[in-house]
Amino acid sequence: MKEENKVKRYWLYLFGIVLFSVFFVGCATKQTIYNQDMLVTVFQSSKVNFSSQKKRVKPKKIVAKGLYLTAYSAGSSKKLQQTIELINATELNAIVIDIKDASGYVLYDSNVPLVNALELEDNRLGDVEKIIETLHENNIYVIARQTVFQDPVLAKNKPEWAIKHRQGGLWKDHKGLAWVDPTIQDVWEYNAAIAKEAIALGFDEINFDYVRFPSDGNMRNVVYTTGDQEKYAVMGDFFHFLDKKLSHEPAWISIDMFGFVMERHDGMTIGQRLQDAVDHIDYICPMMYPSHYPSGHLGLINPAAEPGKVIENGMKMGVPHFTEKRAIVRPWIQAFNIGAVYDAQKIREQIVEIEKYPEAGWLLWNAANRYSSAGITPSN
Repeated sequence: MKEENKVKRYWLYLFGIVLFSVFFVGCATKQTIYNQDMLVTVFQSSKVNFSSQKKRVKPKKIVAKGLYLTAYSAGSSKKLQQTIELINATELNAIVIDIKDASGYVLYDSNVPLVNALELEDNRLGDVEKIIETLHENNIYVIARQTVFQDPVLAKNKPEWAIKHRQGGLWKDHKGLAWVDPTIQDVWEYNAAIAKEAIALGFDEINFDYVRFPSDGNMRNVVYTTGDQEKYAVMGDFFHFLDKKLSHEPAWISIDMFGFVMERHDGMTIGQRLQDAVDHIDYICPMMYPSHYPSGHLGLINPAAEPGKVIENGMKMGVPHFTEKRAIVRPWIQAFNIGAVYDAQKIREQIVEIEKYPEAGWLLWNAANRYSSAGITPSN
């Protein structure tokens, strides 16, 4: 009987040690987590399991030939599959997907603290990691498009970060959209946090759009938080910030600019100059849509009707500014019917002029995501 009691006590003792160990480890883990930086803490408990991922490095640089999809399109398995088939059948090798569009909403399941705190998420993509995995399986280079300073939902929820109206309240552009203030560094940090999360999800490149001051609306009523710097100096500081924050991440950085930056270097009242970006950014994507050039440009009554001439001139004037610089030019080109019907010939005319410069890629823009193989070379 005494022997039986001894055995029972022994097993109770062992059981107690096991329970204590589990409790101790659990507490230690919890303590470790809560001692970490908030953003890192969220990531540790998120769907992105860094410990199980292979160590990522920057992807191999390619001459990207891509097209743009909204989050709704990319989140549709049918539309995504159609797009993959088009890419596989042609010279296309890249895709640009919205992760934060002009609404300001983050379009995937985000764990960035401010996104969650202010309810700035609208998950239109669904399982973004699965989307990226599927595209990578098809050898497609995946770019995340992220709007920055046109951000009405952030401006509404953080009015202290918004561009103000001189009579009070938020200033809005001609579309009725509020902007956040490019002079406020908290806005920079917020966008960098989203970009880092997107990189962790597997994107090969982050493409920042609306990296400028507003251009449309009653600009006389605009009030900025810090008004003692030239606009191009503010944007230059922002590009340097992106370089510092993201250059060590396993993805490339690109920015969108007005097409006229290839010909004008005065900032154009929006703060965009090639010279302020070429040493800090990997790819610069001027939006060289011929329909966006005014009548009379290059002596043309309708520039949209002669895309080859518009692109030829822009590349000739702009490319020298990339000589021996970090950045590579990769224009957005027109694949939509404004100013003229953009058939195979007009799309091809743009591509031919860009490809006179072997390092330069190109991206097709159609806001409705209606693409065909017109003007695009079939794959070998």
